[in-house]
Amino acid sequence: MKKSFFISITSAICLAVASIGAAHAGKRVVFAGGPAGGTFQIVANAIQTYKPVKEIKAFTVKAQSSAGSVENLRKVNSGRADFGVVYSGHVYLGRNGKMKNDKKKYENVLAVSFLYGAPAQLVVRKGSGITSTKDLVGKKVGVGNAGSGAFANCELFFNHLGIWDKIERNAMGYNDAAAAFGNNQLDAFWLFTAFPSGAVVMAAQTNDIELIDLGADAESSGFYKEYPYFSKLTIPAGTYKGVDTDVSSFQDSALWVANADVPEEVVYKLLSTIYTDEGLAHMVGQKKTFKSMTIENAVNGIVTPMHPGAIKFWKEKGVL
Repeated sequence: MKKSFFISITSAICLAVASIGAAHAGKRVVFAGGPAGGTFQIVANAIQTYKPVKEIKAFTVKAQSSAGSVENLRKVNSGRADFGVVYSGHVYLGRNGKMKNDKKKYENVLAVSFLYGAPAQLVVRKGSGITSTKDLVGKKVGVGNAGSGAFANCELFFNHLGIWDKIERNAMGYNDAAAAFGNNQLDAFWLFTAFPSGAVVMAAQTNDIELIDLGADAESSGFYKEYPYFSKLTIPAGTYKGVDTDVSSFQDSALWVANADVPEEVVYKLLSTIYTDEGLAHMVGQKKTFKSMTIENAVNGIVTPMHPGAIKFWKEKGVL
């Protein structure tokens, strides 16, 4: 009898401990970022480390690295991540079952806010003779991490130009590509991230660099007509050492997204914490790119449904 009672009490204690642990684990929300050296990961880390976010008692934000936009789309859609950074184009294509070699519809990914514009950048050595994207035929090119938005958009653009299968592709992150470029192991490397990029700054320290005019290549090839969610922009002269003229390019919008099942109050609370004068100053302190994170820009580039928590917040701010 005593033995049976002891076993019952022990079992009850174990169940209680397990339920407490489960409840605690349920308070952790995962924010999928990106590879080292990329702005996606800086977004996730900046939100995780912001003191007022850390002081929220209802939940804890955990930044998690990833390959980038496409992987984040899948993680957030499946619920393996609660939040993430995904390009607007991938949210749109995924929702409509138009991803390359993937007709699944990713309908559980809802927009929270615009973060910044992510422009395409293609770095070559000054005097290399590469003056257009099409000059990369037969060259060794860093094309971004497999599974990243950089890789997917490089494949999209290069296929549009008919050169994807005519280059020697090297799938790697930005910092690794910059290092390989510096060691003459690459002729060029592609980025799809905000400028100035630390990886390009690093490359410019070891080589005289140039940026290819991707805007001209996009315009002449009809790229904007086929993919209207891309917009035109200019990378100003002086953004990088040795690049003394404006260079035209195109960009997608990097969005903060959430899984549809994330509670409305969680999304609302995070937006209320980050979108304050102090919160936005913290973000800009992590990277100047986040100057574009403003209440006025909140819904820029969003062409897909928004999370109810975000709709509530942005309506209160007069944006919606």
